[in-house]
Amino acid sequence: MSLIEIKKVETKKDLKTFIDFHYDLYEGNEYDVPNLFSDDMNTLSKDKNAAFEFCEAEYFLAYKDGKLAGRVAAIINHKANNKWGRKSVRFGWIDFIDDREVSKALLDAVEKYGKEKGMEDIVGPLGFTDMDPEGMLTWGFD
Repeated sequence: MSLIEIKKVETKKDLKTFIDFHYDLYEGNEYDVPNLFSDDMNTLSKDKNAAFEFCEAEYFLAYKDGKLAGRVAAIINHKANNKWGRKSVRFGWIDFIDDREVSKALLDAVEKYGKEKGMEDIVGPLGFTDMDPEGMLTWGFD
C-alpha cells in the first residue's frame, strides 16, 4: 500500500498547481477540452467569484509517494442547500491518476470537510452553482 497524502490548497502557488494538474494529467488526450487557466483561476479565487457570497469551498491535492496524483474541490452552496432543504457538500474539479486509493482519499477529504461543516451528503461532480459547467471525461467512451 502506498502513502497517500492530502494537502489543502492554501497559497496562490498551490492554486496554480491545482489548476495545472488537469493539463498535465490529460496532456495529449484528444477528448479533453480543458478550461482556460485564467477562467479557472477566476472561478476558484474567493475574491473574484461572486458565488462566494453564498458558497464556501476548500481545494485539496493528493500526493502518492510524494508525487502529485489528484485534485478535488469541496464546495458548499448555502443558497442551494436552503432552497432544497438539504445539507450537501459538492465535489468538483476532480481529476486523478488511475488509482483507487487516490480517488478514495480525495473523496474522503470532501466527506471530512462536509462533516466538519455539518453537511450530511455528497453530490457531484458539480461547480459552485448549477449554472457552472458539469461533467467528466470517462475512459472507454471514445
